Amino acid sequence: MIPIESKTELQVQKGIRQAEDELVIWIQEALDKAKYGDLEESQFRNLVRVSDTTESVEAIKNFIRYQVGRDKKWGRGKESLAEKIIEDIDSNIKKTAQIIAECCQTDFKPIWLELIRRYLGYGARHLKYLRDKDKP
Repeated sequence: MIPIESKTELQVQKGIRQAEDELVIWIQEALDKAKYGDLEESQFRNLVRVSDTTESVEAIKNFIRYQVGRDKKWGRGKESLAEKIIEDIDSNIKKTAQIIAECCQTDFKPIWLELIRRYLGYGARHLKYLRDKDKP
């Protein structure tokens, strides 16, 4: 018999895997449609690293805002990449985490963080594609 904690964890992981298509679509749309400058892969990967090393959603958003303050590569204003990512974190990703947590009857914050990490990881991949797709 599978212990309850293990069963819940398996359900959470299944929910996260089922949300992956949405995560990929959301970050690709953000990178394809938002306004931003010549954002380098290394700058986006720094954001991924921050998300991997914290248990705080607010720290991730703080880092994004810090980057906006440093230069214009993340864009500025309502239609910027930075604002779109923060909006996705606070709306789409948060709602998805809450649904998974509700279904599995567990805390939503660790799920939210895992979804954010995956979303940003997929973003790093898509940015690489966007930057290099036309190279010979």
